[in-house]
Amino acid sequence: MERACNFSFHVSAVAAAIVYIYFSTVLVFIDRWFGLGSSPGMINAAVFTFIAVMSVSSYRRAIYTDPGRVPSSFVPDVEDADSPIHEIKRKGGDLRYCQKCSHYKPPRAHHCRICNRCVLRMDHHCVWMNNCVGHANYKIFFVFVFYAVLSCIYSLVLLVGSATVDSHQDVEDSSRIIHVISGLLLVPLCLALGFFLGWHFYLILQNKTTIEYHEGVRAMWLAEHLYSHPYDIGTFDNLTAILGPKVLCWLCPSSGHIGSGLRFKTKYDALMGLSTPD
Repeated sequence: MERACNFSFHVSAVAAAIVYIYFSTVLVFIDRWFGLGSSPGMINAAVFTFIAVMSVSSYRRAIYTDPGRVPSSFVPDVEDADSPIHEIKRKGGDLRYCQKCSHYKPPRAHHCRICNRCVLRMDHHCVWMNNCVGHANYKIFFVFVFYAVLSCIYSLVLLVGSATVDSHQDVEDSSRIIHVISGLLLVPLCLALGFFLGWHFYLILQNKTTIEYHEGVRAMWLAEHLYSHPYDIGTFDNLTAILGPKVLCWLCPSSGHIGSGLRFKTKYDALMGLSTPD
């Protein structure tokens, strides 16, 4: 399900960075190193363009895909045998109820103060997408980060290669500024996005969200014992629960198949909207 998206400075900055990196890579780095008219130049331009298209398409889908809403009719059934997990408040032990939205919260759902609503399987609110990362768009978000890292590393390699090529003085003077600006942009992007990709891959392997990770650390600190994550169903099952059952489609910018964190599907999952997104 798509949502409306208002103007965001952060999204505009990301879009401007994508445009700058693409055109500087194709028109400057590849042309300077190989020549756009040569076979290696055309091949590199085609490969980089494909990665850029995948980045842009996944970024757009991550922005416009609703992360998941809690059904207004949801009421937890504590006597349902098919619902083995019920999350409760830290204080009082009552079932989790959102005072702002005036409804009960399913397991793994949290209220986002920026979006001003509860989000299913909320990971975090991303200002660079002007959207929450949750149940319905987490895979799309992860795929975008993957292609963003790939494109930044690819562009950086082409930048370094083109900088080593001898050229005429006038051409070198005109492209030196582009090389410097691109280097200052690409190096921190590669480091930051690479760390971010590794962090979320670690979370996927354990079927955790960023919120659940910090809650687990807090639980270990308070209880002084190892915290057992209730949604961890094994490494491969965790991967398929987030990225989908078809391995060849793991890097496609689609919602995929996102499970509830349980090995089996129940009527409780369907009620929560945690079945396979359309």
